[in-house]
Amino acid sequence: MSNKMWGGRFSTGPDAIMEEINASIGFDQRLYAQDIAGSKAHAAMLAAQGIVAAKDAQKIQKGLDTILSEIEAGKFTFRRDLEDIHMNVEARLAEIIGAPAGRLHTARSRNDQVATDFRLYVRDTVDALDDQLADFQRALAEKALEHAGTVMPGFTHLQTAQPVTFGHHLMAYVEMAGRDRGRFADARKRLNESPLGSAALAGTSFPIDRDATAAALGFDRPTANSLDGVSDRDFVLECLAAASICAIHLSRLAEEIVIWTSPSFGLVRLSDAFTSGSSIMPQKRNPDAAELVRAKAGRIIGALTGLMVVMKGLPLAYAKDMQEDKEGAFDAFSALSLVIAASAGMIRDLEPDLARMKAAAGQGYSTATDLADWLVRTIGIPFRDAHHVTGRIVGIAAERGIALHKVPLADMQAVEKRITQDVFSVLSVVRSVRSRTSYGGTAPAQVRAQARRWLKKLGPA
Repeated sequence: MSNKMWGGRFSTGPDAIMEEINASIGFDQRLYAQDIAGSKAHAAMLAAQGIVAAKDAQKIQKGLDTILSEIEAGKFTFRRDLEDIHMNVEARLAEIIGAPAGRLHTARSRNDQVATDFRLYVRDTVDALDDQLADFQRALAEKALEHAGTVMPGFTHLQTAQPVTFGHHLMAYVEMAGRDRGRFADARKRLNESPLGSAALAGTSFPIDRDATAAALGFDRPTANSLDGVSDRDFVLECLAAASICAIHLSRLAEEIVIWTSPSFGLVRLSDAFTSGSSIMPQKRNPDAAELVRAKAGRIIGALTGLMVVMKGLPLAYAKDMQEDKEGAFDAFSALSLVIAASAGMIRDLEPDLARMKAAAGQGYSTATDLADWLVRTIGIPFRDAHHVTGRIVGIAAERGIALHKVPLADMQAVEKRITQDVFSVLSVVRSVRSRTSYGGTAPAQVRAQARRWLKKLGPA
């Protein structure tokens, strides 16, 4: 049986394999709300322009509202033989209102229809992700304010480097999430143009009002070129790029949680809410939520890569290849939403081991830089000379297996005779972090100021 939606050009139905590869209703049905919103805006414009009769437009509007209610109530039957969400809605509209349904597709094509629907969907998704990221930032900033003075080791190369505060470490991710939100906001500005009215690729001879449909759908303006309007998928690529960078940030945090919760480090603890056990080892508490956050970054990055490969060789304008633009994007945005929620949950759940953190902060001669700075600041020797002196004193401590602040003053003076008893005032981890008062530094006062600034900017939950 031929597909009646195609008219008289086709006399037989598609091969079963053709139907299998061609159908997208299995995943693009989630565009139903955007598709119906676009159709309602289009019908209203057609009536306003006198292209369809007002009574027909009213029937179309009422029929579309009925379909929306059916889908939301789970009473709508999606038909695979109708390929996609657009044809499913149009076919059902014809069942409800009859002939007037055939007027809805006047002056538009599935090409501009799907481009409009997808832009609406991505825009809605970006708005929801922004809200989630703001909540994630709030969770981080609240925990940072609570632990602005909690000392922990700061790492480079995963080796103990200098003492920092736990709050300072968490605030780094607040800044990352802020940039993520900025990237999504920038992408949103560029995607907020309406392709509706571009028709198949060349525009239409009907006297449509594209500004009216753009405004009705919350777009800033209509797209300026009909070829670009139907074939552009930059808006998806850009949002997937922002999503990938965001996922990388969350994966880095997840990796740190995995490390921090391991018995070898033992810096933080997650409750049963975000851990799991082992089927054979009863002692295990596995940070599975963090590990899955780390892993899902791969599928999000994969969706970006996949769509870039799809788009790289396509001539203008629309090609069926673009049907592959949605499934990966849907999956990636859903995965990102999930990992943001999980990350915020873990931050609120985790509890640092204060004593373990402080002890670890002093390991590895982490205040060596403080000693070098003291030599520069107090004695006035060049930093490179101070670096050399400090290295020799660290060597003494390492040889004897003692902490830096346990090296006797006489031994330090044997290396540099001008060192005084005052040097011990900078060798504790607490004094070290308190001294880092430069803007953006780890001093508790700086951390509190940054946390409060962000919490004020974010507002209440």
